[in-house]
Order: sequence, then structure tokens, then C-alpha cells
Amino acid sequence: MITYGLIGYPLLQSGSERYFTRKFRKEKISGRQYKLFPLKEIEQLTNLLQDNPDICGLNVTIPYKEKVLPFLNNIDTFARETGAVNTIKIIRKNGLPVMNGYNTDVFGFEKSLSHEVSHEGHIYALILGTGGASKAIAYILRKLRINYLLVSRGNITPGCISYSGLTKDIIRKYTLIINTTPLGMYPDTSTYPIIPYEYLTRDHFLYDLIYNPVQTEFLKKGQAMGAKVQNGLQMFYNQAELSYSLWEMEVWNNFQENEYG
Repeated sequence: MITYGLIGYPLLQSGSERYFTRKFRKEKISGRQYKLFPLKEIEQLTNLLQDNPDICGLNVTIPYKEKVLPFLNNIDTFARETGAVNTIKIIRKNGLPVMNGYNTDVFGFEKSLSHEVSHEGHIYALILGTGGASKAIAYILRKLRINYLLVSRGNITPGCISYSGLTKDIIRKYTLIINTTPLGMYPDTSTYPIIPYEYLTRDHFLYDLIYNPVQTEFLKKGQAMGAKVQNGLQMFYNQAELSYSLWEMEVWNNFQENEYG
């Protein structure tokens, strides 16, 4: 049985196993299974692959999109440029795993962008969070020539400000706000990024990478101020399908040439 799966921790929020199990059943794909592999430490990846020689592909989620990089044999251009990997293709050579890393979040995010973002004049964006997912978002915003600021609770660097630094003028100027943090994700659904929601207007668009729950507190607060909102469900679907294509066939070179050449 060929096994695909997801590594991260704790994985309580993930819909990947349900998505792929349903996909295999609906499309009558036999000989495939998808499992969750919660790893408390990324170092457990080596033993996981040794103990499960049937694993041929993995998705990667919080908190390992960056930490997994040293374990990989090859890293795709997008993954290298973003500094994060969310998909691993595993090929066995002489019984040993060779791991190739990709970033399908890049494709998933861009394809999921709503008409409001791509055609309604959003030229300034705030990216909430500086983890692995934020790097894919930043990559696409650069491609779309959307100016962005990172917002972080940690170290403040050029192009990155603190949450306490979000003034009324900044919020009014940066009309696209993207949450890449886990705040609001199941099971901690009452949490949300601390931004001055009172300055949001109907001109704002709030995008949350979280899809469980389908409407986070972040989106609810934005919607209450008249802002348009979108969750990460379509992004999840998009990146999942491309991950599967990578595991099953050699499509990546054609994809890069057609979409990003």
C-alpha cells in the first residue's frame, strides 16, 4: 500500500486525511492511503521513514515548513526562494529515502485569490505572521506587485513591524490583510490576531489561511466592519491537488514553465 501523509504537530486542525481519503474513494484510486504523522520533533522524521518504507510522499505543516529543509536531498526553486517546504516527494534508492522538497502553497494561494484581490486595486498588504506559510504569501505578492509589510510578535526588522505599531494610517492604507498565523485555528477558535479592527472599512479584504473553522474570529471581526473576507479552504484544495500530482507523476517542470516561466 502506497502511503502519503502529513507531518506537523499537533495536527488537530488538519483536514488532509479526510480530504485524501474521500478523493481516493470518489475517484476509485486503489492502493493508496493517507495518514497523519504528528511528530513532536522534526528529528523524528528520519525514524518515521525508516519504519515506514511505504511512505512515498508527505505534506508538511506547522511548525516544520522551515525546519524540514536540512533533512531534504533536493529543494525546488520555489521552496528555495520562499525558504519553506510544504510537500515532499520520496523516492527510494537502494532502500534509502531520497527526499525532494516543494512549495505548493505558492500555487495554492495565488490560484485561490479572489477577484477582489486581483482586480479591485489592492496594492498594499499586511502579512500577519512570519512563519513558513508567510513566505509563500510574500512570494506571490511580489509577483503581483503588491507592496507588503510583515507583522510579527518577535524580532522587528526592515519591512516588518510589531502588532503594537499598527496605526490607523497603516490599517487604512494596507487594505489587504492576510493572516498566516495559527491564531483562531481549531481547537483554539476563540483566539485571533490583535490588530485595530475598528479602523477596517468596506475597502478592506481579509484573507485567512485557516480553514478549520471555516470562519475564524479574525474574519468575523473584519466582516462586522464591512470588510470582504475569504478563508483558506480553496488554497488548501489547490495545494493538496498539486501535491498529489507531484507524488504521482512528473508534472512540476511543466507547471513551472506554464505558470511561472
